[in-house]
Amino acid sequence: MNVYLVRHAHAGDRSRWNGDDAERPLSARGRDQADAVAQALRGAPIVRVLSSPALRCQQTVGPLAHLLGLEVEIAREFEEAAPLRPARARLDKLARLDGDVVVCGHGDLIPELLDDLRRDGVDVDGAGCAKGSVWQVSAEDGRYRRAVYHRHPDESLRPA
Repeated sequence: MNVYLVRHAHAGDRSRWNGDDAERPLSARGRDQADAVAQALRGAPIVRVLSSPALRCQQTVGPLAHLLGLEVEIAREFEEAAPLRPARARLDKLARLDGDVVVCGHGDLIPELLDDLRRDGVDVDGAGCAKGSVWQVSAEDGRYRRAVYHRHPDESLRPA
């Protein structure tokens, strides 16, 4: 199975947004990135789509969830500035499911999760966490095997 860790797509400049940052929507570029994620993952056997409560995260995985006929589940463990331990515990539970899972989060937590996996001996192939990018984390029987970075999700992003 795979857990796809998706960094939310482009949402414009935080300093130019006047409202609550949790309500900052995707930009036009971000909507294009969200569509690219949906197209790249449309053939994967995804059974759940989870997102940080932030609107930009929900909008990033919304097209994919719609395409697959799934609901976007809000998961506070993956919100911005969330502590690592609860996020990792939730990730570990998801890695034991039958079927692939998508989790959309932020540029602070995703690298922390990957560093934690690396400390546990997981082969982490790549570096980065660009907006709209995807880390494909493969697991078998709840044990992580490998994490591969996809800066620009495309047709090459398929179950490993």
